[in-house]
Amino acid sequence: MVVKDIKRVLVLGIGVMGNGIVQSCASAGYDVTVVDVSDEILERGLSNIKKSLGRFVKSGKMTQDEADAIFNRITPTLNLEEAAKAADYVIEAVTEKLEIKEEIFRKLDENCREGVILGSNTSTLPIAALGAVTERPELVIGTHFMNPPPLMKGVEIIRSIATSDETTEITNKFIESLGKVPIVVKDSPGFITNRLLFILLNEAARTHAEGLSGIEDADTLLKLCFNWPMGPFELMDLIGLDTCVFVLDSIYKETGNPTYAPAPILREYMRSGWLGRKSGRGWYDYSK
Repeated sequence: MVVKDIKRVLVLGIGVMGNGIVQSCASAGYDVTVVDVSDEILERGLSNIKKSLGRFVKSGKMTQDEADAIFNRITPTLNLEEAAKAADYVIEAVTEKLEIKEEIFRKLDENCREGVILGSNTSTLPIAALGAVTERPELVIGTHFMNPPPLMKGVEIIRSIATSDETTEITNKFIESLGKVPIVVKDSPGFITNRLLFILLNEAARTHAEGLSGIEDADTLLKLCFNWPMGPFELMDLIGLDTCVFVLDSIYKETGNPTYAPAPILREYMRSGWLGRKSGRGWYDYSK
């Protein structure tokens, strides 16, 4: 397989990351099939894509006709098996639970044509474990997009010890065809982006709990001093505090490094249902 053979991309999951990946692929001219577990979830995800495209139109980055053409390249379905049979490249972006991803990769392996690459947008889970449940571990690779995918240029490409050079090369060229930059890293707990990022986010939560700074002050400091587009607390609210705890727990469990043990205040907020933007309340109140 070469990149020019890729015509239809299959994306599994149309949540926060999935809908952005769908939009990115469709914007690059690919036909995209997106699978999720209910019509309601699919409709919500498609609505978010339409809103995102609308913002691009409003900002003058594309015309309404271009936005309509992008949206029309997207086909939603509940039928994973049939979608897999027609796919030329796959990106999985479902819930960050190993057993769920493993089951999906088994189904993909059973239904995708020979030679089709199976990518995963996992942010923490081992690519080797996903490859191990298939008969094509050399074709399994990590494609870790950054949030929000339509805007962020970097994509972390994770290869396990079983991932082939050809799979990595094709994936790199595919990511480049989306107008993005692939950066290849080894399969390891949290990979590189999350190993670095979540130390800072966790420490931000700790310093706030210790009363060293206010939330807005810390966000303003990093935005003005380091030119971050958003501060650590704003970023945690975007990611979701439950996701932050999950990622930190995962890296801590694998590495044993206490730096990654989630700050108690993160668990407190999570137990209170303050998960960030998606719940209407996190470090900031979005309900107003």
